[in-house]
Amino acid sequence: MADAKVIPFDDDRSRAGAQRPPRRRGTVRRKNDPAAVREVTAMPGQQDGEPQVEPAEPEPSRQETPGPGPGTGSAPGAGPEPRGGGGGLERRVAGGLAFLRRRLTGEYEVDDFGYDEELTDQVLMSLVRPLYEKYFRVEVKGIENIPSEGGALIVSNHSGTLPLDGLMMQVAVHDNHPEGRHLRLLAADLVFMLPVVNELARKAGHTLACAEDAERLLERGELVGVMPEGFKGIGKPFSERYKLQRFGRGGFVSTALRAGTPIVPCSIVGAEEIYPMIGNAKTLARVLGFPYFPITPTFPWLGPLGALPLPTKWTIQFGEPIPTDGYPPEAAEDPMLMFNLTDQVREQIQHTLYKLLVQRRSVFF
Repeated sequence: MADAKVIPFDDDRSRAGAQRPPRRRGTVRRKNDPAAVREVTAMPGQQDGEPQVEPAEPEPSRQETPGPGPGTGSAPGAGPEPRGGGGGLERRVAGGLAFLRRRLTGEYEVDDFGYDEELTDQVLMSLVRPLYEKYFRVEVKGIENIPSEGGALIVSNHSGTLPLDGLMMQVAVHDNHPEGRHLRLLAADLVFMLPVVNELARKAGHTLACAEDAERLLERGELVGVMPEGFKGIGKPFSERYKLQRFGRGGFVSTALRAGTPIVPCSIVGAEEIYPMIGNAKTLARVLGFPYFPITPTFPWLGPLGALPLPTKWTIQFGEPIPTDGYPPEAAEDPMLMFNLTDQVREQIQHTLYKLLVQRRSVFF
C-alpha cells in the first residue's frame, strides 16, 4: 500500500484534489439532498410518473389460548399468553425478511455521503453493541448536554491504537440519547483507502475529515463527531496516556462558527489501555503505508490473539456545550478567537479526563 495521505481537518486549502469515497450507484432513493434526483422503480401495472407506494407489511396473526383454569397456580386475573411466545418471534422474522427484500430490490435510502441509516441501525450497531455493553461496559454521563434537535459538533479526545473509541461514542449517543440521535464521525482519508473498511465506514455515516463536509452536515442539523488529535492521539505511546496532543489550528472551531452550532466537549476514559503501545515499528509502518505500526505487550508476539483488546472499563462524559451562535459571521476568520475557543475546548476535555481518572476505581472495574 502506498503511503497514506493524512488530510488534517483544519486544512483550509481547496479540497478539489482530494479523492472522496465513491458514491453508491444503483436504484436507491437518496434523501437529505434537495438537488439529488430520486430514482423510483415502477411497480407492476403502475403508469410512468406515478409515485411508488410500498405495500405495508402484514401484521402477523397471533392465536391466544384461554387463560389457565383453577388450580394451575397462576395469579388471579392473569391475561392469556401467546402460544409459545411466537408472536414476538413472528414479528422479528417478518421484519428480517422485509429487510432482506429491501436489500435485494434496492428499496432503501442512502444520502449523498453514502450513509445507510437502516443498515446502521439493524446490522452495524447490533454487531458493535455487544462490545459496547458486555466487553467495555461503557458508562455514559452528561448525555443531556447533546441537543435534542439541530446540529452540534462533538469534540473528543482520541486514543487506543485502533479507533474503537469513535465507534463506542457513536453507540453511546444513539443508545442513550432520548431522541436516539445518530453521530456522523469525521475520519482520516486512510479509512477510505482500506478495502472493506471504506465501504462499512460510509454506510455507518462516516465521512472525510474536511471542513466542507462537516459544515454541510451541521447545516442539515446532524450531530458531527471530530477527534482533532488525529493520529497524534491514537498512536501516542502508553507513557503519554491521557495527555492530550495538539488540536491543530482550530479548524473545527471555524466550522462550528460558520454553521452557528454548539461545540460539545467529550472525554473518554478506558480506551488508552486496550492496546498499551510500548513501541512503534516505524520502518514497517513506512513500508505498509501506515502512520505507525504498534508494538504492545501481546502484539505481534501472540499473533492474531495479541490483537484482542484488553477488557477495560470505559466512561464517556459529554460536557456542557459551548455556544457559537452569538458571534458575528466574520468571527470564523478571527484567528485569536479560534485559538481561544480551541484552547477552551481542549482544557475542558483535559480537566474532565483528570477528574474521571481520579474517580476510577480500577482500569478493569
